[in-house]
Amino acid sequence: MFSNRSAAGVALGRAVLKYDLRGALVVLGLPRGGVPVAYEVARALGAPLDVMVVRKVGAPGRQELAIGAIAPGGILVREPSSGAGFSCSREEFEALAEREQAELARRERVYRHGLPPLNLTNRTAILVDDGIATGCTMVAAVRAARRAGAGSTFVAVPVASDSGLALVGVEANETLSLKIPANLSAVGEYYDNFEQVTDGQVLQLLAQARHDPAPAHLQEAR
Repeated sequence: MFSNRSAAGVALGRAVLKYDLRGALVVLGLPRGGVPVAYEVARALGAPLDVMVVRKVGAPGRQELAIGAIAPGGILVREPSSGAGFSCSREEFEALAEREQAELARRERVYRHGLPPLNLTNRTAILVDDGIATGCTMVAAVRAARRAGAGSTFVAVPVASDSGLALVGVEANETLSLKIPANLSAVGEYYDNFEQVTDGQVLQLLAQARHDPAPAHLQEAR
């Protein structure tokens, strides 16, 4: 159990430090909940922080259950197994995905705040979220990072389902989850405080990351 996303990020940052990650690193948080976690990972690594904006496509009548995801660059992911028990044709799924495009565009506009995304060309993209359930959104994020030119993709999360992590593992070069429970029903169950993260908090963390140095004790660990 993690007390909150920041605490989970500190623990995750220490774990990522143990990996021999070479070359230029960029930490990408999946907004909104993944950004407080990613902020701490970026501090641990002394790496720049940005967002990888993705948007879940929810099952008909059960928006919280991801049956797919979208990401910038025309990335569209559909994972049929995650929508078990739901009848959804290809046309219906594409219509659901289209509805999420407006929110995806809004978040891109708000979080970028007029700035271009960080250059990922030939860099190691460390993709961070507060957890992985079905894996759909993270798969979309990995594909988007590759399309943006990332030379390698490393997925790091505090908690993940075994099936979701396996799905992501097919796409990413490497994956790390601090906890992999046998039966994960909801990521929030592994946090004492799992309050919704706001756009304002995301913007604040991105601004802080541009100015804050890595903590001294973590610099010594490197």
